[in-house]
Amino acid sequence: MSFQSTVLCSTLVKLPMNDFDLVHRRLSSVTQSAPPVLSVLPTRALVDEKFKVVVENLPPGSPVTLHSLHQSEDKDYWEAFGHYISDHRGVVSVAEDLSFGGTYTGTEVMGLLWSMRPVPGSRAGIRLRKKNVCTPMLINISVCRGHLAEGFRDQCPLASVLIERWYLAPGVRRIDISEKGVRGTLFIPPGPGPFPGVLDMWGGGGGLLEYRSSLLASRGFASFALEYVKPGEMEKADVGLSYFETAFNILKDHPQVIPDRIGIFGFCLGSIVAMYLVTESNVIKPLCCVSVGGFHFVLHEFTVRGIHKLTVKHFNMIRVDENNHQIWRDIGPEILKDPSKKLNVEKINCPVLLVSGHDDQTMAAGENAEDLFRRMKATGKEHLLTSLQYPDAGHQIQPPFSPHYRASYSMSNAQKVMVLWGGQTKPHSDAQEDSWKKILAFLQHHLYSRITPKARK
Repeated sequence: MSFQSTVLCSTLVKLPMNDFDLVHRRLSSVTQSAPPVLSVLPTRALVDEKFKVVVENLPPGSPVTLHSLHQSEDKDYWEAFGHYISDHRGVVSVAEDLSFGGTYTGTEVMGLLWSMRPVPGSRAGIRLRKKNVCTPMLINISVCRGHLAEGFRDQCPLASVLIERWYLAPGVRRIDISEKGVRGTLFIPPGPGPFPGVLDMWGGGGGLLEYRSSLLASRGFASFALEYVKPGEMEKADVGLSYFETAFNILKDHPQVIPDRIGIFGFCLGSIVAMYLVTESNVIKPLCCVSVGGFHFVLHEFTVRGIHKLTVKHFNMIRVDENNHQIWRDIGPEILKDPSKKLNVEKINCPVLLVSGHDDQTMAAGENAEDLFRRMKATGKEHLLTSLQYPDAGHQIQPPFSPHYRASYSMSNAQKVMVLWGGQTKPHSDAQEDSWKKILAFLQHHLYSRITPKARK
């Protein structure tokens, strides 16, 4: 009980009975004058951790809008919002209550993150990806009176909280790598080590992306984010098998890495490279492989530029949708019509985890996963394959709670084009959350489970 209400109650015994209603109104006024309280816990966490959002001290049955806002490193604003009604106690709990409208509906604990979209009037075709993992994503969570769908900047929120979302856990070390012609960034988990290692390769957009590797290191794996093609320069990238073998060995030889406990993680073009290493390299022997959003084939002379040339030969298979977004999904199946291009599954000798969305409009990864399983079953190697397939997920399966973008600009043949990645926001986001848990469990099982005490020293 507050100090004010205590004073009023002590006064009550001295008043005549006919003044009771007056005191009751004064008590009600004190109670209702308490401002709404917004809490977000934890306010500082890794990006794959959930938070709880609760609003208290609202009038019962009040319509309110919870709103999230983030300014990216490219200075673009992203937002999400949900419409709620407070319960009989004047409380809204995002983990328990329904959103009746907004960028997401239903009971969605993390809807204020995964349903983020560019604010109205933003540049077309943008995507949200963290560049500097040494700083957090800052997100402002606020609560506004009424059910709003626009004009949030013109509102004076009832309450707001600034939260931090990190890819890099405290104690993770970031090490620039530039040796033997190889470029990238190595992330070492906190603690004495040594640790199992992961060679992490992104897609054909090029450049050095560190956010997944830093998150893997935050979860206990020494992760090497590899740069192997400059942005928009696939056609010039004379990078072959030896480059990736050298990168693998740099990771293996690091004193904080257990040399016989290394896996490979590839997305998009990186998944093509990963599976090629698993089947064709005579130099390295990864312990396991994670492939996200890829189709898999072999080339007589394997280079990134060679992959680009083969893809360009089938650019006649590119279609456009009603929004003039490019659809690339038919290129992979067309390449694999040539039996000589199919991956030699008999050479797969380590566990493989395939993650694919059936609405992938870029790589037809779902069809590829089914074909790969049939061929591995025919050779008695299906026990090495685990396939996670998500019906309404698209190509860009990212770490959990990352905003979904169905289409965005990408570089193709040195030109900027709008590419359709696919996916529906809610099921795609569910796929990101579910697959990340299973990817970490897969890596934990195959890279950690058989470590002997001697190997840890």
